[in-house]
Amino acid sequence: MAISIFKPSVSPHQHFLYSTYPQNISSKRKLRCSPSDSATPTRQEMSSAPPTRQQMSLSVGMHLIPHPNKVEKGGEDAFFVSSDNGKVIVVADGVSSWAEKDVDPALFSRELVSNVSSLVGNAEVNYDPRILIKGAHAATSSIGSATVIVSIFENGILKIASVGDCGLRVIRKGQMIFSTFPLEHYFDCPYQLSSEAVTQTYLDAIVWKVIYGKHSGFASRRHNHNGFRWPL
Repeated sequence: MAISIFKPSVSPHQHFLYSTYPQNISSKRKLRCSPSDSATPTRQEMSSAPPTRQQMSLSVGMHLIPHPNKVEKGGEDAFFVSSDNGKVIVVADGVSSWAEKDVDPALFSRELVSNVSSLVGNAEVNYDPRILIKGAHAATSSIGSATVIVSIFENGILKIASVGDCGLRVIRKGQMIFSTFPLEHYFDCPYQLSSEAVTQTYLDAIVWKVIYGKHSGFASRRHNHNGFRWPL
């Protein structure tokens, strides 16, 4: 879909198996329906009970739609959704121009996403999307390159890190109230993680925080890898 930044140096093919077939993930709260004498609290218990904060979670469904010319191999992109109500969502877009060098563009994106999934819950990552990108990129050995976006939803805050032109939007009551923007060198040449020695890294990722406000809806801010922050 995009062109690679640097002319690739080709080495023998590396094979990596990772499923990117369509899947739907949803979560429903299980309710206990068996009666109990103590199941219904008294009025005194209700008045003295401390208020509980409503927990927010995501119900996620994802579907991969390959380019018509790439249906047979399942496309060149990859995604991952964590099993804990979609707390971590990752999308990687393989750079198609590697096919001109007889390199399957899907290998890099699939291995990158698989490496992200294996790092979820790692104490060193501490649910930081940039650190997830850092660890996954370092562990990826396939030839190729990909753009990537990682989002983590925790305690009412959506943390996002993106390298390239993968996008994320927040839509509330039919209105788009937040959108990421692409990072590109020039048209059709986005920032990308690569197997090349010279490449963008997690340090080039732009990071956003989208905070759900009780009264004002979504407020957001963004900062680059140097830590500067602006209101959005």
